Amino acid sequence: MNLSDLHIFKTVVEEGGIIRAARKLHRVQSNITTRIKQLESSVDAQLFFRDKQRLFLSPNGELLLGYADKLLRLAEEAKNALSGTSPRGVFRLGALESTTASRLPKILALFHKTYPDVRVDLKTGTNDTLTADVADRRLDAAFVAETPSSKVLSHMAVFTEKLVLISSHQHSSIRRPLDIHGDTVIAFPSGCAYRRVLERWLGDRSLASVRVFELASYHAIVACVASGTGIALVPESVLATVQSAQVTRHALPKIHSHVVTPLIWRRAEQVPALVALRELIKSAR
Repeated sequence: MNLSDLHIFKTVVEEGGIIRAARKLHRVQSNITTRIKQLESSVDAQLFFRDKQRLFLSPNGELLLGYADKLLRLAEEAKNALSGTSPRGVFRLGALESTTASRLPKILALFHKTYPDVRVDLKTGTNDTLTADVADRRLDAAFVAETPSSKVLSHMAVFTEKLVLISSHQHSSIRRPLDIHGDTVIAFPSGCAYRRVLERWLGDRSLASVRVFELASYHAIVACVASGTGIALVPESVLATVQSAQVTRHALPKIHSHVVTPLIWRRAEQVPALVALRELIKSAR
């Protein structure tokens, strides 16, 4: 088993088959097939189930994929460390949509200017999805909304967000959960940390009296709130990015309204681009 074989194996998995992997690697299909068979022989395990022209990753293949990803990244890290060059390659970064819209543009612009050889592959999602992706090595790091409890993950506090309730201008003042009795709550799907904040403020009794309308875009949420569809809880920084946000803001108690955005990563695995990003964030404060 060598790193080249692992790279070919990983590419076959990512591309979904031999043909597309051969195109990406600029190799003939027979060479890819031979190298996969050699890898299976070297590890003495079947890595794919074959059904006519399709390949399906076997349980052993799933297991090896995690190790392959780790070994290839460690090899790249070692190469960069020994060469003394700046970070390069793909940096898989995750972030909440709110963070991406309101906080990251300046940081990513500075990062790109400072480290032009790094290609940032940015994925947005909910707090829970991003945390799971970092833990499972689908992302190198992510900006989330809750400090992870897993000992596998490390974190660094980066931003402090202020959350506010928003409603249409026609809605009466909101001071307590009873004031939105019968309203529709517009929120991201389950897994959103800000949605959990709203649920804690409402409490079980009030939560049972509201309907939930799920959307996956803050622009859509703000537009629906402005039209009178319902109320929502959003970071105040997001409202600054939405032009002509015709909504009324209602304050929450500080225990609910102030949320820290941490950057998280796997404790034992820090790619050079992640180290560079952390240092850039520290220097920009």
